[in-house]
Amino acid sequence: MTKELLMGNEAIACGLIEAGCQVATAYPGTPSTEILQAVIDRQDTAVEPLYIEWSVNEKVAFEVALAASYTGKRCAVVMKQVGLNVAADPFMRTAYIGVKGGMLTIVADDPGPHSSQNEQDTRLFCLQARVPVLDPVSPAEAKAMVSTAFELSEKYELNVVLRPTTRICHSRQNITPTSPLKLSRVADFQRDPTRWAATPAFLPQLHRKLNASLEQIAVEPALQPRLIAGDGSCARTALVASGIAYSNLVDLIDDLGLNSKVDLYQVLMPYPLSPIFIRSLHENYDRVLILEETYPVIELQLAHPGAVGKQGGAVPREGELTPDIMHQVVAGFLGLTAPEETPGERRGQRPSLCPGCPHRAAFYSIKQCFPKGIFPSDIGCYTLGMNLGAVNTVHCMGACISQGAGFYHAYQQDGDVPTIVVTIGDSTFFHAGIPALINAVIQQARIIIVILDNATTAMTGGQPVPHMGVAAGGEPTKAVAIEPLVRASGVEFLEVCDPYDKHAFETLLVQADAYTRSPEGGVAVLISRHGCVMDRKVLKSQESFLVTINDKCIGCRKCVDAFECPALLMDNDGNMALVNQDRCIGCGTCLPVCPVDAIIKEKKS
Repeated sequence: MTKELLMGNEAIACGLIEAGCQVATAYPGTPSTEILQAVIDRQDTAVEPLYIEWSVNEKVAFEVALAASYTGKRCAVVMKQVGLNVAADPFMRTAYIGVKGGMLTIVADDPGPHSSQNEQDTRLFCLQARVPVLDPVSPAEAKAMVSTAFELSEKYELNVVLRPTTRICHSRQNITPTSPLKLSRVADFQRDPTRWAATPAFLPQLHRKLNASLEQIAVEPALQPRLIAGDGSCARTALVASGIAYSNLVDLIDDLGLNSKVDLYQVLMPYPLSPIFIRSLHENYDRVLILEETYPVIELQLAHPGAVGKQGGAVPREGELTPDIMHQVVAGFLGLTAPEETPGERRGQRPSLCPGCPHRAAFYSIKQCFPKGIFPSDIGCYTLGMNLGAVNTVHCMGACISQGAGFYHAYQQDGDVPTIVVTIGDSTFFHAGIPALINAVIQQARIIIVILDNATTAMTGGQPVPHMGVAAGGEPTKAVAIEPLVRASGVEFLEVCDPYDKHAFETLLVQADAYTRSPEGGVAVLISRHGCVMDRKVLKSQESFLVTINDKCIGCRKCVDAFECPALLMDNDGNMALVNQDRCIGCGTCLPVCPVDAIIKEKKS
């Protein structure tokens, strides 16, 4: 087969198909999203029946794959590191209960972080859960580790984690695909309540079995750390690294002219760390530098008296181990001249909602109606509503509704409750918003919830959402509408409006606020419904105008600062607003923003 230049996530998808994976589930989240999408794109190369699912959340995705693995088939579930928090309940128990067919949990970590709420380290999570974890150093190795992980999973009947990081997921490498395995497995669930439905009486025995398996896995020959031996000129000194840190270290050692000078170890499996490796380092080295992202997982298990790493602060405890940082650390450890420290990364223009984004119109109206309101929001592209002053809190998927209720109950004790407007995306609502909505209704939290329905999971690239009736591969499926779910949750005030219609939208916001404060009031829900303008079908279906600014403009900057559409800017002198016609989609939502009616629209010829 010919080589292909594949992104790390595409390479992992290729590895899944080649290893005979038959069930693949996921919830999208950067940096993991492209893995399942690439499985969808390459499914015609599979030689086995292949079921693919964008699940409503990571817990559901994990449980679907887990049950399929009970039948003996190879299965995989994909998520980002914070998604593992959502799947933690089944993930932790599965370590005890085990699997039958190989099960691979692919968790993409985001050191930095580039697009996450935190920098949590899945390897540390696996240490707590007692789940083996593999740490690839390149896209090619990530692909190869898929097969290794499935074989390890089936040998010990355990879930195994593959943990690529952002730089592995999104870098590219020439990779040669191979012919997929044809395992010809038939689903065969063997009933065993003492295992699959294990009550507490059976768990100590299962725990003992897990501990014994981990001891065997730790000494698996194929997963022992790899050594590039030095020539002895750096006697009893070793460098230890895993993941992308190892790749960067290899390049750095070459740049410093230290090839074959110092012993260099690559740790393939950070947990469980090989006792053979631990013993060898204790016996043969006085000084060891450990480079890993993000937490001292290897360092903690190694417990070497001469170890230098994150625990003592020699290696930064947060952020990526970029080549520049590693140069400083390695030079300090080996007594070399350290390079001058360079200024930290400077970020460019701050992210902004797209021109014409319906969320911008919704946020602007919310802020206009309730300038002193409290605005909890959630995870998604709509987090950028903070730029418009309409997002005050962002925590984790679904938390906005619960936090909105928390704010209400705290203020209600004092008798003076500000308007509380919660914003949550449609995908996030299905993911984690429904239980919080039910709780808010039951606990009589008088809040407004605006469900920002743009008919897609926009932030991660447009994956399908349950109410659109489209499955992972694009085939039609049952649509689950938002409105009946809201009604069934006990909500009595429910309205739907296009936020492009500013007057109607703001009228409903005011009515919703009045309802929450009325004697019979409670939770009010307003669905802000307008398709994502990144969807070409949406863009073609809506009317587009030529938007310009005339000489009435007084240079107040309200359209640029308060509305913050990227298609609006100031002239070189800062005296007049302009429209960048290359970016403007002609939606006209900016017209009501101008206090002097200087923004006008006309039909395109």
